[in-house]
Amino acid sequence: MTVTAARRAWLTDLPVLLVAVVWGSSYLAAKGVTTSRTVLAVLVLRFAVVLPVLVATGWRRLRAMSGAQVRGAGVLGLILAAVFVLETYGVVHTSATNAGLIISLTMILTPLAESRLRGTRLSPSFLAAAGLSVLGVVLLTQGAGFSAPSLGDLLILGAAVTRTVHVLAMSRMRSVDGADAMSLTTVQLGASMLVFAVLCAAPGTGAAPWAAAAGFGAGDWAWLLYLSVFCTLFAFFVQMWAVRRTSPSRVSLLLGTEPVWAAVTGIALAGDRPGLTGLLGVLLILAGTAWGRTAADGTEPPAPTTTPVTPEPPATAAKPTPPGPDDTRPAPGETRPGLEPAARP
Repeated sequence: MTVTAARRAWLTDLPVLLVAVVWGSSYLAAKGVTTSRTVLAVLVLRFAVVLPVLVATGWRRLRAMSGAQVRGAGVLGLILAAVFVLETYGVVHTSATNAGLIISLTMILTPLAESRLRGTRLSPSFLAAAGLSVLGVVLLTQGAGFSAPSLGDLLILGAAVTRTVHVLAMSRMRSVDGADAMSLTTVQLGASMLVFAVLCAAPGTGAAPWAAAAGFGAGDWAWLLYLSVFCTLFAFFVQMWAVRRTSPSRVSLLLGTEPVWAAVTGIALAGDRPGLTGLLGVLLILAGTAWGRTAADGTEPPAPTTTPVTPEPPATAAKPTPPGPDDTRPAPGETRPGLEPAARP
């Protein structure tokens, strides 16, 4: 690689790495602005900031979506709404470090579930990596002494399972084939926001969005805008820009460092103190998920080529970015930009 090419690659990688950093810090941001009574209200406000920009930017492509594509994206949005609700309630009841690391188990759960659906066997190295990650979660959640996992830990684990369902649904749902990633993301976030708004209207579900907004201070608005502008819009457009200048696999690899940044921000900024046992758990989770991604990518057969999802992308998410024209569906365990929600957490 020439010096010019290396410099160009670095300039492309750096913004993608920044996306991983902001996603890792999103758990701390959500914890800073959300209470148990304002979870749904915060989610409505967060998406209310994002959706008008996405709709205005991609209006022409939204109008070109077929009825089947809209309905399929709407169904995916319902699953995504469950991910956001579980994650955000979970963050309220656990530490930012625990949330960011436990949710990373999606990278292990996805190939496990996919192997069951395909009737294939996973390699011994992947199963060992999965066991290492699970052991890490046990140690992390018991850092202060062995006891039952907290409610927040269990909710985040539920979010990881639900995110796995979302990833698999996105990769297998035929009705959304041919729709661009930006439109799919916009419809999903719109459907999710509708779910949050309906839940907010139900009695006993916490503060209404306008009531929560009225009680926000400057710090609360800063956290909310950080979640909306950086963790969603910035991430979305960086991925759209980067995937056209490098490979989806390279983008996915950089975004896979998110758990590292979740641990760094939680320990350095939030003052999380997992203890020696918890720190050992952190190391095992990071090692297990990294090893698991490598093992899954190296042992699974290539997925069949399908109609590429072209042009644009970022949650929830789990990470909408447009695949290139030669792209295929992700192999089990591979997090392809454009096939996972862009918003966090």
